[in-house]
Amino acid sequence: MRVCILGSGLTALTLAKALVNQNIFVDLISSNKNHKINHSRTIGISESNFNYFNKNISNIEKISWKLKKIEIYTDKNKNKNEKILNFENSNNQLFSIIKNYQLYEVLNKGLFKNKYFKKIKSKKKLIKIEKYNLIVNTEYNNVFTKKYFSKKIEKVYNSSAYTTVINHKTISNQIAVQIFTKIGPLAFLPLSKNKTSIVYSIYNSKDVDRKKIIHLINQHNIKYKITKIQKIENFELKSFNLRSYYYNNILAFGDLLHRIHPLAGQGFNMTIRDINVFIRIIKNKINLGLPIDSSVNYEFEKNLKHKNYIFSNSIDFVQEFFNFERKLNNNVLSKSLKILGKNSYINKLFTKVADKGINF
Repeated sequence: MRVCILGSGLTALTLAKALVNQNIFVDLISSNKNHKINHSRTIGISESNFNYFNKNISNIEKISWKLKKIEIYTDKNKNKNEKILNFENSNNQLFSIIKNYQLYEVLNKGLFKNKYFKKIKSKKKLIKIEKYNLIVNTEYNNVFTKKYFSKKIEKVYNSSAYTTVINHKTISNQIAVQIFTKIGPLAFLPLSKNKTSIVYSIYNSKDVDRKKIIHLINQHNIKYKITKIQKIENFELKSFNLRSYYYNNILAFGDLLHRIHPLAGQGFNMTIRDINVFIRIIKNKINLGLPIDSSVNYEFEKNLKHKNYIFSNSIDFVQEFFNFERKLNNNVLSKSLKILGKNSYINKLFTKVADKGINF
């Protein structure tokens, strides 16, 4: 069996590693000669996905920083230490935070010289479709995307996400903080005892510059003694779900398949869950002696399309919930959510959905 993966990002590398671990030949084809990984970007991986990654893809214990709690505030209650919601796990691993570039290096190292893996650089992507059982496309701009994966349900947030890493005085730093400010959600995501990642999604952010971002970070910082703010990067925010997951033996994957608002840190978690299902379908077919062909893509879409759509819309609902409260300029909705969050059953349900999606 041979699979072609189009792309060179984290999704492509993660899927490639999962496949070669099953002794499946993978050709990874990319036109990007110098793939650049943003050093200020981080990934949050939930407990169940972290365990799956370690067992089935690659060991990432050494590059991860474990979080035992996530606290959620609004502008009006952050200084009073009145949390709207509080998520924690009894085994002290609720989420793990990993730097994008470190994960990229681990995956590259794991694929290097693997006999099942081949990396091909190609500008034109003249791919012989018949050569492969499956073609998995993770790229936004190529002939397959334009021809087969352009129809989507899309939403533009009129916002941008600003990311950076702050250096600060040493603290235990195992609690992530999300603050819903007047201009958008701000996340403090611990990376170590003296470094924390920042993701600030700002509404109508055309006039925002580095000086403004630094001011806002300092304004909303509730526990760090900051010594340095590293380079600030930004990207436009939008969400979408593809209407069709595949065409014959060509399958869309990762952010090309579904893209969501970063406020809950669930984008890469959705991709890991997708990989889990994709590998399981292939293994089942191999065990039954069935062909690996477009039927894999059919089963993949049938299993996941409705779940991914519901999950991504639930993230959008959270974003719109707090955006609506911001426009109302009161905290009635937050107070209601705080009351719900105190219910142990509802709190556990929120935590389960964040950990396992709609698959539990």
